Amino acid sequence: MTYQITVHPGDLAFQSEPDETLLDAALRQGLSMPYGCKSGACGACRGQIASGEIDPGPYQSFALSKADLAAGKALFCCARAKSDLVVEHPGIVPGNVIQPKVISVRVEEMIRRAPDVMELLLRLPASERFPFEAGQFVDFLLADGRRRSYSIANAPKREGVLELHVRLVPGGYFTSHVFTAMKVKDILRLEGPFGGFFLRESEKPAILLASGTGFAPVKGMVEHALARQSTRPLHIYWGCRKSVDLYRADLPRHWADTRAHVRYTPVLSEPDADWTGRTGPVHLAALADYPDLSGHQVYACGNPAMIDAARRDFVQLGNLPDAEFLADAFTFAATGK
Repeated sequence: MTYQITVHPGDLAFQSEPDETLLDAALRQGLSMPYGCKSGACGACRGQIASGEIDPGPYQSFALSKADLAAGKALFCCARAKSDLVVEHPGIVPGNVIQPKVISVRVEEMIRRAPDVMELLLRLPASERFPFEAGQFVDFLLADGRRRSYSIANAPKREGVLELHVRLVPGGYFTSHVFTAMKVKDILRLEGPFGGFFLRESEKPAILLASGTGFAPVKGMVEHALARQSTRPLHIYWGCRKSVDLYRADLPRHWADTRAHVRYTPVLSEPDADWTGRTGPVHLAALADYPDLSGHQVYACGNPAMIDAARRDFVQLGNLPDAEFLADAFTFAATGK
């Protein structure tokens, strides 16, 4: 049985099979919507079920609370229709969805940006076009069938190369290989691009909120905006534990020093003794500077706890419209997996 999914606002509609998620069904039929992890962890695809019955699927409780579920909220990357539905999600729009594909890449350069952060530059095949939106991610396809996801850290204008930032996870199966065994000229297989985390066309000032290597997609977004000569106001907030974790602080400082519409605020949660900058949770620094976010868009990337706290506080305390919070949460595989 095929179910009819009607979308408000916009009066769009698409069909969904019982065995596919609402997100997969929408993407399959050429609709675009925000999404990130596709595993119920980041909350980027959260929407409202106005009428009808769903199976909410295997979502993560920190991305969809019991109160959310009781209020009719759902994560579209997990939820499956059990009847015709009316859903409310302003982020679902007609779009030219870039279809993911599998390609082989060659490791061209490995740069140690911090003790636990490796920048990988991957060379695409000369005959292969790999279109993507700045901020999307790719999956490494490992020999045993496992996958590992990383955001693309460069803008599409840099043809032929993908830049990724890999943080060493203690005991991590893939990251340990990157830091101890991977070599220049190694061949890797990856699939992508994935995700709906990219700058939307808007004149609204944008808050770009990153924690740790969540700076990677923010870097790609900013580079893409600058290449397009956009003068849209951008304020980058980058939260880390220590100053050494701000592994490419030279870049946002340079952007802010040379462009009047770009600002940069680093924030440390465990500041060094000589640190004179902002401290505490990175999203609270942004909220202190922008107590009224009603006229802004927010793009947040990092650990799920930061994403969840930022979404809650920006909407409840900063009057940010829920639809203007776009996020990509980084989740890690269990140790040794």
